[in-house]
Amino acid sequence: MFSHSAVIVHGLADVRTALQPGLPVTLLSAPGAASYAGVGWWMALIAAARAEFPQTRFDDVLDCGTAAGRALEALRAGQRQLHLAPTLSAWTRAAAIAAACGATLHPTCPPALDLAQPDAARKLRSWLERDNAAKLR
Repeated sequence: MFSHSAVIVHGLADVRTALQPGLPVTLLSAPGAASYAGVGWWMALIAAARAEFPQTRFDDVLDCGTAAGRALEALRAGQRQLHLAPTLSAWTRAAAIAAACGATLHPTCPPALDLAQPDAARKLRSWLERDNAAKLR
């Protein structure tokens, strides 16, 4: 489902921290970020990350929480991986729309290191190395 270790990022400083080691990673927005930070914010953040770290392989997932409308907005903007709460009655329809766009709507998020937690930056390299090694087995 997710090809790389996941790290929750809250802004450009976190993105830089997550990408600095140069290891494959899945950048995951904070829970519900599509509603309070916005789709445009996420798209700009990811564009900046791709420009600043062109050699680092990473995926990105925007968490839309329970906001199906934000998920549809993100799909229209070109976002290709989203999380939306699977308990929503609109989930199946949103997943079908995502698939038609060539995108993936995830019902769950992977285990992730949240860079807002104390000492998370210090734990980052070992998190990425351990989790990526496990995925290769």
